[in-house]
Amino acid sequence: MTPNNATKKAVLLVNLGTPDEPTAPAIRRYLKEFLSDTRVIETPRFIWWFVLNLIILRFRPAKLIEPYTGIWQDGESPIRRITNQQVSKLQQRLDKHLRAKVKVAAAMTYGNPSFQTVLQELQNEGYEDILVLPLYPQYSATTTAASWDALSNALKTMRNIPQIHFIKRYYQHPLYIEALAASVRNHWNSTGRQAKLFFSFHGIPKSYSDKGDPYPEECINTAHLVAKALNLSDEEWQLSYQSRVGTAEWLKPYTDETMKALGRNNLKGLDVICPGFSADCLETIEEIDEENRGYFETSGGSDFHYIPALNDQDTHIDLLEALVKENL
Repeated sequence: MTPNNATKKAVLLVNLGTPDEPTAPAIRRYLKEFLSDTRVIETPRFIWWFVLNLIILRFRPAKLIEPYTGIWQDGESPIRRITNQQVSKLQQRLDKHLRAKVKVAAAMTYGNPSFQTVLQELQNEGYEDILVLPLYPQYSATTTAASWDALSNALKTMRNIPQIHFIKRYYQHPLYIEALAASVRNHWNSTGRQAKLFFSFHGIPKSYSDKGDPYPEECINTAHLVAKALNLSDEEWQLSYQSRVGTAEWLKPYTDETMKALGRNNLKGLDVICPGFSADCLETIEEIDEENRGYFETSGGSDFHYIPALNDQDTHIDLLEALVKENL
């Protein structure tokens, strides 16, 4: 039991967010909040307002209804469902292994549950010391810093703010690398090992990296560490970046173009993993396992295998538990 005079502690797991339902209005609300963030889109506001409101928000939501509907399960999006599972399993671990009670909750940078709602709930319950853990192994201003901004904006509405501890990155943590390596080994044991292991990370505009965002270096280091843990030669693995939009140059090589090139080379056997995603979502389920699988196979490749994100696997919860103990 927590002593009456002890500060009550909480852990807040943070992910990007999701529409509340796979409908055009809900998707539009989510996209407007997400794409209005200057951390995500650095285009001058005057220009971007017209692009966002007169083009993207008018046409894009309707196009996303079918993809979102395809990944929805039991009335919930995978990213929120999986994040809630992570919260539940981490709570069980901390209850078992910590003497003092520590509450685990979840918040989304965009959409629900919002930082403002969750922080107010924690304050109402007397939690004064909060460890914020954004579930982005590699730091980027577009993700980790954006979650910091959302957290800060929520704190602005509180007169009595809690003590905050914020984890910036964890891509080099041994338990993170081992969790990824173990997921690949388990996949190999169940389906067989393919000719090449392919790492696909979410992309960002190259200009962001040029201005100092360390994200690409951390992605490359992650892939090298996992390849080393798996004893892979340089020819047995490859890295690229997905999810690019617009006409500006993004981090290269691009996943879609690389998939087509590997297919044209008639590659037989490709395992694909997305280490930057802590929970499967539209970008892994639909973009990688459907869209890019199609690019690879229609170009001549065969035996495409997507390795799921760490999600609520025990090795992932091991990592989250370790991060909490090391930082709380």
